[in-house]
Amino acid sequence: MMPDKETLISVRDLQLSFGPKIIQQNVSFDLKKGSIFAVMGGSGCGKSTLLRSMIGLLRPTAGRIMVDGKDYWAQDDAHRAAINRRYGILFQSGALWSSMTVGENVALPLEMFTDFKPDVIEDMVRLKLGLVGMEHAIDLFPFEISGGMRKRAGLARAIALEPDILFFDEPSAGLDPITSARLDDLILTLRDGLGATIVIVSHELPSLFTIADDGIFLDAITHKPIAHGSPRALHDSCTLPEVTAFMHRSASIPSQTEQKAEQHV
Repeated sequence: MMPDKETLISVRDLQLSFGPKIIQQNVSFDLKKGSIFAVMGGSGCGKSTLLRSMIGLLRPTAGRIMVDGKDYWAQDDAHRAAINRRYGILFQSGALWSSMTVGENVALPLEMFTDFKPDVIEDMVRLKLGLVGMEHAIDLFPFEISGGMRKRAGLARAIALEPDILFFDEPSAGLDPITSARLDDLILTLRDGLGATIVIVSHELPSLFTIADDGIFLDAITHKPIAHGSPRALHDSCTLPEVTAFMHRSASIPSQTEQKAEQHV
């Protein structure tokens, strides 16, 4: 069990809606510094919608998202933009600009939000790509690399500004098991090496059991969170039928020894 940590983000009584349709309501949880927090649930339960609200793309219809004790959505645009610069985001597809090389994609936030000189930016780009094992692809375009490599390039861009908090939307989606395990290992390395706090939206059980130490389970029927805890704890202890069905659809979960082996593939 990880030691108690300072609360970085508090979500309180959040309601997310599209017009009259409620997606989720009564959502409350704390994100602790240094944790890997999983947003879990079946398709259509509102996982990505919650993520979009946390990163400033969707205003909630009720409730609060507190960042370092300040209500994110009560801030003006300038203050929200300042908070957003503390975030790094990896979207499901990688979301790389197709007309830019991998290196140019990673350099973009540095060019937009810093006053670094071009030679410093180039050094930083190489460093970030090196961290994800992608320095060799610096001059390649997204269409010239594999899906797994695009995810890693997107991750390099997400950490370009050395953010406090990383948000990942289905990072393992579409990846083969070996590539997915390597991405899990990389996420753990970023958490441990860079001190990053991570929010991950996923329904990939092997990844969730391997990396997440806390989480929330969103139910698509009641439109409310119905369980809170690490994926492994929910698998072992939660008796709610909806959670049990989700957590046990895999035949088994990796042991601690198997996790370590996967992480070094």
